[in-house]
Amino acid sequence: MTGSLVLIADDDRAIRTVLSQALTRSGFRTRSTGTASTLYRWVEEGEGDAVVTDVMMPDGDALDMLPSMKRRRPDLPVIVMSAQNTVMTAIRAADAGAYEYLPKPFDLKELVSHLRKALAGVQGAGGDVAAEAREDVQPLIGRSTAMQDVYRAMARLMNTDLTVMITGASGTGKELVARALHDYGKRKAGPFVAVNMAAIPRDLIESELFGHEKGAFTGATARSTGKFGQAQGGTLFLDEIGDMPPEAQTRLLRVLQEGEYTAVGATGVKKTDIRIIAATHQDLRAHIREGIFREDLFYRLNVAPIRLPPLRERLDDVPDLVRGFLRQAVAEGLPRKTMSRDAMDALRAYDWPGNVRELQNLMKRVAALCPDDIVDLSTIEAELATHVADTGAAAAVPDNLSGIVEEHLKRYFAMHGDAIPPAGLYQRILREVEFPLITLSLAATRGNQLRAADLLGLNRNTLRKKIRELDIPVDRKKK
Repeated sequence: MTGSLVLIADDDRAIRTVLSQALTRSGFRTRSTGTASTLYRWVEEGEGDAVVTDVMMPDGDALDMLPSMKRRRPDLPVIVMSAQNTVMTAIRAADAGAYEYLPKPFDLKELVSHLRKALAGVQGAGGDVAAEAREDVQPLIGRSTAMQDVYRAMARLMNTDLTVMITGASGTGKELVARALHDYGKRKAGPFVAVNMAAIPRDLIESELFGHEKGAFTGATARSTGKFGQAQGGTLFLDEIGDMPPEAQTRLLRVLQEGEYTAVGATGVKKTDIRIIAATHQDLRAHIREGIFREDLFYRLNVAPIRLPPLRERLDDVPDLVRGFLRQAVAEGLPRKTMSRDAMDALRAYDWPGNVRELQNLMKRVAALCPDDIVDLSTIEAELATHVADTGAAAAVPDNLSGIVEEHLKRYFAMHGDAIPPAGLYQRILREVEFPLITLSLAATRGNQLRAADLLGLNRNTLRKKIRELDIPVDRKKK
């Protein structure tokens, strides 16, 4: 490994110099070029133990020539770096057989670590991802550092059947990630079946998932294949898995363990050939502590976790998202709009409690209702003010507190029978009340935390601590 020759290709002389110096200090030998053709010739002549290359070169796209390089030198690890930091670049890199994809700018220590692993024969992110990637079709939008971790995880998982758990707040795009994993993976020819666990009545969940025979229960007037049957050969997306009741959790665990299931009212066993992707905005580990989610099921589902960041953690992506949603609006027949610089700055300064979905809906509304081709600051300020008022009105303290407590008790005893349930009910109920109460108070005081603390009868520092603990969106300008 020490003394290995690394071929560097980048059309930027400064980047070539920095990489050469960093790798030399780490014990590698280097040779660099500014053209793809020279890199290809060196590889063809058998030079180099590893390659670090940019994507866009003056004489071509390195990803286009990578498959040919891999056919000639299948054991040659190639690390691809790119300033075109999109999910499609990550997918193209994996599809072409790259060992690893690094978005620019990247940490030099990370590059050295990947090179050492590659030369030691440790498996990287590359592989045959059956994807016909097109840069003009983006299943996900964003070039921020936070999204690069998501893209790289997706590229690694495309060509596997590993069960994936996608976590993130509502509106962050969890189903988009699930669809991209399916659409660009080896099961893309099969069906993608999505089911929202929170939208199915509790007494119908098993029938919806596993199907039923005619006459299996009252109202079963015809045989149903269920979601597992519909998803054979493809992907089953279980959204809001945290809302699955205990009895259905037990059935799902058995399916994951044994790879087979039985429809309601049936006697025969059916084999499964599906990939399962689950998603939730809830804290499943807290649910486990409180006894309302099975720990063994969690570990079966959480084989490959992907966390989607809230929009407030990637505000640099807002301009790209805005432009993407406005183009989408035009495709749907709405007028073409552009944002003024001040309007875009206002969008980037907002906290977006409803995440990407909130921004998407706002862009549709602006495209449909704004009379001007260029959307100005006053229009955006009015829209955001209306939204804050609406959100404050909606964030009311639950008026059915007894019903909430009763529902949690039912879950506990359904899971544990007559045994004393584990501790945690008090904290669970407290969280359900605290979040909307503090959110409503902040909305009523226009984000002024000092006034909100006075309204609630709390010390200001206590309020700040609870805001952090509960991850409540706040206006950073109003403390």
